[in-house]
Amino acid sequence: MDEEIEIINTNTRVEKLKNFLISKRKQLITLLILIILILISFFGYQEFNTRSKEKLANKFNQIVTNFENEKKQNINSNLIEIIKTKDKTYSPLAFFFLLDNDLISSNQEINSYFDLLINDVSLDKEIKNLTIYKKGLFNSNFVDENQLLDILNPVIKSESIWKPQAMYLMAEFYLAKNQKQKSKDFFEQVTNIENVSPKIKLEVQRRLRSEFGE
Repeated sequence: MDEEIEIINTNTRVEKLKNFLISKRKQLITLLILIILILISFFGYQEFNTRSKEKLANKFNQIVTNFENEKKQNINSNLIEIIKTKDKTYSPLAFFFLLDNDLISSNQEINSYFDLLINDVSLDKEIKNLTIYKKGLFNSNFVDENQLLDILNPVIKSESIWKPQAMYLMAEFYLAKNQKQKSKDFFEQVTNIENVSPKIKLEVQRRLRSEFGE
């Protein structure tokens, strides 16, 4: 008797499930199609990104090869095209290749690319901080105190690994301007940063001894 009841209950559950699937078949088909489309879009996007990355890599490597072989035609325009793709890997590489090889003479143009990288490209956190520091280093020869602080403050006020370098740069900036107390303050702050590299700490101590007799 119990077995018969169990069979009846099982059949009832199967029938209920069958009826449910029949009544909801349109919604289920729609959901299935939606899932398939999402999967196709996801993998298609991944494939597109992979191919785009490969094209940028090939283009950048070809530019570097041409430059080394003294084939410099259209190098600037090609590198600028890469910068404007806002790729987190190749946009910085292209810009710093231009900068390191003195291929851009306009400070305004250089700063516009710094700003594009910092504000519009999804750089990894410490790569972004390094870019901010390099912008400060580039501008330190021709901007005033407030402008340089504005550039470097995002790094100085953070716990970035580039914080000691940014503060060291400010110390050297003030020293060059003969503002010795401000310079000394920044040098001393560098020595108080936790986990500052021994090389930087040693250099700061050397500067404090040579410039301030400490």
